[in-house]
Amino acid sequence: MCRLFGLISSPHRTHATFWLLDAPDSLSAQSHREPDGTGLGYFEADGTPEVHKAPIAAYEDRAFAREAREIESATFLAHIRYASTGGLDMRNTHPFEQDGRLFAHNGVIEGLDELDRHLGEDRSLVRGDTDSERFFALVTRETAAHGGDVSAGLATAARWVAEHLPLFALNVVLTTADELWALRYPATHELYVLRRPPGGHHGARHLDHAGRDGHLRVRSARLGALPSVIVASEPLDESPLWRLMDPGELLHIGPDLHTTSRIALPDAPAHPLTLADLRPTAAASQRPA
Repeated sequence: MCRLFGLISSPHRTHATFWLLDAPDSLSAQSHREPDGTGLGYFEADGTPEVHKAPIAAYEDRAFAREAREIESATFLAHIRYASTGGLDMRNTHPFEQDGRLFAHNGVIEGLDELDRHLGEDRSLVRGDTDSERFFALVTRETAAHGGDVSAGLATAARWVAEHLPLFALNVVLTTADELWALRYPATHELYVLRRPPGGHHGARHLDHAGRDGHLRVRSARLGALPSVIVASEPLDESPLWRLMDPGELLHIGPDLHTTSRIALPDAPAHPLTLADLRPTAAASQRPA
């Protein structure tokens, strides 16, 4: 299953170190298959989005993903991909960038010909083959149609997909230079949020998070003194403050870490998919690690 990770410390810029493939030596970690791509998105001080990513198709790409990356930003978006749609190619590796926003997705949307027809000329925003980037293009179009309101654009795009296309899961994280959005829909995959006070729930610790699959690891000494909000596919430490998002919940964290959430999609998908409905490669990408 793809891994999502978003972090926001806005208005403060934070130094953080990321390993997208931590490569521990334990046999249990080695038993999990390698992912198909890794990516890290962040923003320069002037708001310019930057993305480091690689498809895991060669030794050099795995080495790239295992290198420690020291980044400064007010928002971060990391993704570990297990491919369901689209080949192992840089253009199919998350995060994606459109209109100065970054986006990553975990799940499967089918009926892509119908989605392409619905996108029309906005299909030109899509450079790769994935369902994820197509959905992002729909979010971008609906956001523009709602006067730049990302929450409205994301909810409108998700509702259209839920009503018209076969859908397995639509868990997403979207960031700008100083804001973060997350959507969990439906209940297929988990997505957690942590409002982290300075120093964590102990009050004296820097951030040091690691996924249980041995891939993603994040450290930040500065978050020993600053508050932050984190969204992730799984709880990444022992804090009791992790909260599982509700199915259909749309979360928004603003530039001052003010957080709002609402059930934007209260109804089940009109055409729900199960693992048994998916192609073998797509089904394999969606099974829990």
